[in-house]
Amino acid sequence: MSDAQSFILTVVCPDAVGIVAAVAGFLTSQNYFIEESTHFGDPDTGTFFMRTRFVPRDQGYSRTAFTAGFAGIATRFGMDWQVHDTRILPRVLILVSKYDHCLNDLLYRYRTGALRMTIPAIVSNHMDLAGLAGWHKVPYFHVPVTPDSKAASESRLLEIAADCQADLIVLARYMQILSPALCEKYPGRVINIHHSFLPGFKGAKPYHEAHRRGVKLIGATAHYVTAELDEGPIIEQAVERADHTMSPDDLAAIGRDVESITLARAVKLQLEHRVFVNGMKTVVLR
Repeated sequence: MSDAQSFILTVVCPDAVGIVAAVAGFLTSQNYFIEESTHFGDPDTGTFFMRTRFVPRDQGYSRTAFTAGFAGIATRFGMDWQVHDTRILPRVLILVSKYDHCLNDLLYRYRTGALRMTIPAIVSNHMDLAGLAGWHKVPYFHVPVTPDSKAASESRLLEIAADCQADLIVLARYMQILSPALCEKYPGRVINIHHSFLPGFKGAKPYHEAHRRGVKLIGATAHYVTAELDEGPIIEQAVERADHTMSPDDLAAIGRDVESITLARAVKLQLEHRVFVNGMKTVVLR
């Protein structure tokens, strides 16, 4: 996506005839050029989802004027809608523990511009990755977590998120369970990554257990965090093949790669406003 002024309109509403025509007609009437538009009507829920990227011509863009002009269509179809300015970079707070592969990948993509975001801070319950954050010139907050301090630690985490004005929180292998209260405060705005062996292989050494069972596929799942542990709507998944010649360390190495790419893809989809929560699942308009 270029740095030219463009906007993304997202729409969720009950499915009905004429939505696409009404939206396109309005944008055309305002001399907005539609660069990209994708939509989906879910026959199971009767819900319609739409993402449209448009570029102003001549008169430019006025949020007040757009809101006033679009109000009739929004009311007619019962729309929940938003317009996002693509020049405003989302603010992404990253949480991490000791494993560095996902964080390192996100920071590289951030530094090279592959992920168009701002990282105001990194929060960790350990000091291990402070050097990595420092190299990228990102503030690093050490917030230790113990059974006795968990409530106070999460309170501090919420304080940092508020101070950073975080639009999105990414758990880049943050090995702590977030409370239902925090999940409810950021609905659809907390993304987690984990290996694909859940719920089959739990515990500290899932790759050893997977090796013992002779798994043939290694994958990763990126999903929204909800009060139900690892049960949030899935955003992105990926798999890689494995075979009998591979050791537990080989499997773990594949796992690190697939976790990193899956999380990066999920974050990119979120940054580009392509993901819509649809009950217990998501609609991803690519």
